Amino acid sequence: MAVTQRKPTEENGVSTVSKKENITEEGRKLDLKLDQEIVFEFGGPIGVTLMMIGFPLLMYYFWFSLYYHHGALFYPTSLAGVPAFFSQLNGYFWESAPPTLYGFKVFGIFSLFSAVMAAFMPGPIVEGMAIPHENGKKLKYICNGVSSWYLTLAVSVILHVTKVWRLTEIIDNFGTIMTAAITFGVVVTFITYFATVLFGKPHRMSGSLMYDIFMGAPLNPRIGPLDLKLWAEIRVPWVVLFYISLSCAVKQYETFGYVCYPQLFMVLAHLLYVNACQKGEECIPTTWDIFYEKWGFMLIFWNLAGVPFTYCISSLYLYFNGPFEYPVYFTVFCYALLLGSYYIWDTCNSQKNRFRMEERGTYFPRKTFPQFEFGHIKNPRHLTTKHGNRILTDGWYRYARKMHYTADLLMALCWGMITGVQSFLPYFYLVFFIAVLVHRVVRDNERCHKKYGKDWEAYVQTVPYIFVPYVF
Repeated sequence: MAVTQRKPTEENGVSTVSKKENITEEGRKLDLKLDQEIVFEFGGPIGVTLMMIGFPLLMYYFWFSLYYHHGALFYPTSLAGVPAFFSQLNGYFWESAPPTLYGFKVFGIFSLFSAVMAAFMPGPIVEGMAIPHENGKKLKYICNGVSSWYLTLAVSVILHVTKVWRLTEIIDNFGTIMTAAITFGVVVTFITYFATVLFGKPHRMSGSLMYDIFMGAPLNPRIGPLDLKLWAEIRVPWVVLFYISLSCAVKQYETFGYVCYPQLFMVLAHLLYVNACQKGEECIPTTWDIFYEKWGFMLIFWNLAGVPFTYCISSLYLYFNGPFEYPVYFTVFCYALLLGSYYIWDTCNSQKNRFRMEERGTYFPRKTFPQFEFGHIKNPRHLTTKHGNRILTDGWYRYARKMHYTADLLMALCWGMITGVQSFLPYFYLVFFIAVLVHRVVRDNERCHKKYGKDWEAYVQTVPYIFVPYVF
């Protein structure tokens, strides 16, 4: 069955679209059942409790390793040395990452600025997926990421050039800003959880306090026009990550009079990522995090603190140990691999999410930069399920079911390769990401098998490979 493109109409002065549903009545009942199903992930209550304690501590350990030990792992060599080791960590914390008013002001002002932009900047309105437990209700999302992103860039340039607030302030105060972000992540998690339990509409609660704090209580938390999940998913982590890398590059230029190609590589890598998130924001409301995941520690802390202050390890390593110079062939190879992987990742995600939007009648073309022709397939091949949904089997997805993950992993590999092989830390993101994606693949396979049954088995036979065509 071909999917037809529908033209956008106007609502409140911005683009919106007509609706189209294909889900059967049996499919809706199954969606409701799966939406209310309690599944313990990540080792259950004990596992998530350890993660909530361990993630912040691990972030500090990585920072201390980079700042004091040039990226080398450090640890006590005997039991007798354990007390001295913790004393050393305590000293590192108060010296390089103490809570300060300045750190809270920087992170707080940026967060507030980005939230205000997310609520009021102009942009198209896109409908999300039907919410099963609310009788198929569809929320509307203001996708103004591009206008907000460009305004952020303009403001940061003005602040830097006028010396009101220089970009080098980020790397000069990295530890204290990270502490502010960690604090914000934890505080927002607990406020959101208890406010929802006491005054809101908690959803899919497991009955375990720690597990529900980790996974969250609200599904779609909003403050007026501001959708908190979409804001935290797109507007904070990747923007902060880019500015951390940019700060390292600016600081290197001021120190040495030039920026080495590896440092520029990380600026480009994070620029590509953050720009892709903003220019394709209309595709985000159909993603798993927005549609299914609740707003708890997992999404709040990781987006506000974990992503920007952990995924920046390569940039920090290059700054503290650079400038770096590699043979031209190696540098060119890294840049080529990054750009090639980015193209596949961008077009994969565009194909998948625009197919979903067309299926629901919410697709409309955009002219944000860059747009790749291969990112939108007209009348794509697909499998129609008894549930009513269609599964894409065209474009990149005719070769493997998770090609976007493969491209994402290749970019993660690039982020490590550009730093060399002297330290494990720049490769942490790759290792961590592999673990995350393996978990997602197993979870998606189990859920889709429940949802589609024999249709999913037919899909797996049609597209047998998961990550690498003809290999795995």
